[in-house]
Amino acid sequence: MSHFYKSYQSLLPGIAFTFSIAAVGFLLALAPVFSQIGPLSVAILLAVGYRHFFGFPVKLSEGVRFSAHKLLKLAIILFGLKLNIHIIFEEGIPLLLRDSLVIIFSLGVMMILSRTLKADHSLSLLLGIGTGICGASAIAAVSPILKVKEEDTALSAGIISLIGTVFAVTFIMIRPFLPIDSESYGMWAGLSLHEVAHVALAGEPAGENGMGMALLSKLGRVFLLVPVCVILIAVVKRKKHLHSPQKLPFPWFLAGFLMMSLIGSFVLPSYLPASNNVIDGVSSLTSFILTMAMAGLGLNVSLRDVRDRAIKPIAAVTITSVLLSVFTFLIL
Repeated sequence: MSHFYKSYQSLLPGIAFTFSIAAVGFLLALAPVFSQIGPLSVAILLAVGYRHFFGFPVKLSEGVRFSAHKLLKLAIILFGLKLNIHIIFEEGIPLLLRDSLVIIFSLGVMMILSRTLKADHSLSLLLGIGTGICGASAIAAVSPILKVKEEDTALSAGIISLIGTVFAVTFIMIRPFLPIDSESYGMWAGLSLHEVAHVALAGEPAGENGMGMALLSKLGRVFLLVPVCVILIAVVKRKKHLHSPQKLPFPWFLAGFLMMSLIGSFVLPSYLPASNNVIDGVSSLTSFILTMAMAGLGLNVSLRDVRDRAIKPIAAVTITSVLLSVFTFLIL
């Protein structure tokens, strides 16, 4: 019990800090200038700015990490309540095939560009995997398998967070000019963007169905992290003659998301026919939790590290992301 209490105490300050950034983000998003990009974008930009000018709050690191990873997964699980499960039945397999193409395309283009630009191989490989699958989460998952340096893992995660934020905000800005409906836009965002959080950010303006399609498309890529890790372990084992394969992380929040989708689609309509207020309340809570996750993600982005070490990998991943956006738009 005392150990649990001490762990809780170490988490609370960092969680409170991301809560504060999220609250400021929500308030600023009420202003005309910021209302177009929403509280999620505002919060992550505030966090990146704080990290740049004041440094990373080391004493708050445990709580910040909790917000960036655990709260993000909780928010995605809760959002499942608002996803119509019939969309999964109708679009699941075709989306999974598209997700597979996205991973192959991203990794292939990234490695070709890294050779052409003579960019750092380790950073480029991590960025290619992060771009194709699920950003920093994928990078963190494959780093132990690839035996890369810790600083390469951190820098790659920071670059993915930064580039993904820029692309997510860009998607929001160009959405009104696209000749596609909300669900197609959501699918495009889910197939193209880097982090689950970035997909949630870009998908929010598309409404419930658009957001649901965005997360479904993205979560298919997250699910494919498992077979990708299996392939990488086989390649590394063959190359370096390893005999103790790494334990693979399974994205359990994907199962939670789908379970909540089943509950929202079949249970609540039958037993709580007047549950709109409940669903709206959960939706508001989910948005705020997502904003806290954005703040935690932004605090892990060091603009100085990006400037000093990774100009060529940044160029490569930016070009790859642009080409991926065009490619995924064409296969909608």
